[in-house]
Amino acid sequence: MSVPKRDVAANQLSQFAKEHQNDKESITTTFGAPVGEKDASLTVGYHGPVLLQDWVLIDELAHFTRERIPERVVHAKERVHLGTSRFSQVAGELGYPDTVRDIRGFAIKFYTDDGIWDLVGNNQPVFFVKDFALFPSFIHVMKRNPKTHLRPDYDMFWDMITLRPETTHTTLIMFSDRGIPNSYRQMHGYGTNTYAFVNAQGTFVYCKFHWRSNQGVVNLSSEEAERIAGRDPDYHTRDLYNAIESADYPSWNFYIQVMTLDQAAKNSYDPFDDTKVWLHSEYPLIPVGRFVLNKNPKNYFAEIEQIGMDPAHLVPERTEKSIWCPFTFSYLAGIEPSPDRMLQGRLFAYADTHRYRLGPNYIQLPVNSPFKMHNYNRDGQGTVISQGGAPNYHPNTFNGPHEDVRAKALSPALALNGIAKRVDSGNDDNFTQSRMFYKNVLKADERNRLITNMLTWLLPTTVVLQERAVAMFSNVDQELGRRLREGLKTRQHVDL
Repeated sequence: MSVPKRDVAANQLSQFAKEHQNDKESITTTFGAPVGEKDASLTVGYHGPVLLQDWVLIDELAHFTRERIPERVVHAKERVHLGTSRFSQVAGELGYPDTVRDIRGFAIKFYTDDGIWDLVGNNQPVFFVKDFALFPSFIHVMKRNPKTHLRPDYDMFWDMITLRPETTHTTLIMFSDRGIPNSYRQMHGYGTNTYAFVNAQGTFVYCKFHWRSNQGVVNLSSEEAERIAGRDPDYHTRDLYNAIESADYPSWNFYIQVMTLDQAAKNSYDPFDDTKVWLHSEYPLIPVGRFVLNKNPKNYFAEIEQIGMDPAHLVPERTEKSIWCPFTFSYLAGIEPSPDRMLQGRLFAYADTHRYRLGPNYIQLPVNSPFKMHNYNRDGQGTVISQGGAPNYHPNTFNGPHEDVRAKALSPALALNGIAKRVDSGNDDNFTQSRMFYKNVLKADERNRLITNMLTWLLPTTVVLQERAVAMFSNVDQELGRRLREGLKTRQHVDL
C-alpha cells in the first residue's frame, strides 16, 4: 500500500492517537455514567422494538438532534418542496454544490383527512447502518472533522466503514455511478425502512415503499460532477425548477413490496435490516399510483426551510381504499412501524430535531399543519392554533376531543417475547447482497468507475485503513479486493 504525503490536517486523528495511546478512558453518557455497550439499542429480543428506557440511546439522540444551529443536522441543503415533496443531500451543508458524492434524501408529505403521512426516504434502497445507535456516529464521519473543520476527513470515513462491515452494501452504491444523479428528476426514491400495513381486523403485513422515475435513471461521472460544481453549484435545483415552470412535469410511479409475518419469520435474511433489499424475485413490486410534481414553492423559507418531515407521522386509516393486499384479501387501512431498528430511532429523533430547530409548535406552521388538529397540547413558543376554549386536559366532561374508535381498532396487538438486552446486529451476512450488486447489477465499465471512485477516497488515508478496506471488500469479491490493492500500490486505477 502507498500513501501520498499527508499534511498536518490529514494526520489530525493519527496525531491524537499517538498523543493518547496510553489513555484507557471509558465511554460515558453526557452526565458521566459509564456505557457498557455502545453500538446496539436496547430491544425486546433480537427483533423487538427499541425501549424508551434505553437512556443511553436517548441521551445521545437528544444531543445529536441539537448539535447544529440553526442548520439541519442532516438534509441541510434541501432543494424543493412542491406542496408534498422534498429533495436533499444527506450529509451536505448549505452552500454545498448539488453534484457532490452523497446519498440524496427523497421525502414526500401527504395531507390526508386522517392526518399527515410523511414518507421519508432516500434515493437508495439501503442505508449504511442498521441500528440507530450508530446513526449519530455515521453522520459525524460524513461531516467536518471537529478539530480541523475540514470535510471529507478520509480517515474518519474509512475508519468507521471498515469497523462496521454492514456499511459495505451502501458504500458500494455510493461510490458507483448512482452516487451522483444527473438530476432529481432522474433518480428513484425508496422508503428504505420496513413498515407495516394493518387492516380493520388487526391483521398486518410488512411493506417497503418504492418510487420509480418515469424520466429514467441518469447519473454523472465524477469528472462531469466536478466541472458542473465549479460552474453551477445549484445545478439540480435549477434543473428541477425550470422543468416544472416549463410544464415538463416530472413523475414517479409508486409501488410497494409486501411480506407476510410467516414469510418474515422464514426469510433467509433479516427483513428489518436497512442494509439489505427485499429481492424483487421473491417480493415483486405491486403498483399503487403515480406522483407528479407540477408546482414550485412560492417562498423558499416558508415552504422548504420550515418543513418538518417525520417518519413517526403515520396515518391510522386511509380515507380512500386504494391499496389491495392479496395476502390478507382486504384493503389496507393503516400504516404502522415495524421492528426496524433504524425506523425505531427515527420515530423519536426527527420530531425532537424539529422541536429544537423550529420550536415546540412546528406542526402548526402552514407547511406542516394537518387539515384538522384537536388535542390537549397548549401554549409554548410559536403557538398559532389556540383551539379556542376547549379543555386542555383528559378525561373531561366538557366536550373535549374523544378517542377515535376506528383508530383504536387499527392498533394491532403485538405479541412480544424476548429478553430486553443490547444485541449487536452488525455481524449478520453483510456480503451476499453486496456481491450481487457488484457482480450482477453493475456492468464492467460501471465496476471500473466504482473502483476509481473508491481509490480517490482511499488513497489519502493511512496504510492501516487501506489494508482494512481491501480485506473487507475482498469478502465481496476477490477481484474487487485485488484491484483495490493494486490501485493503492500504483496510486492509480487498474483496469480488468
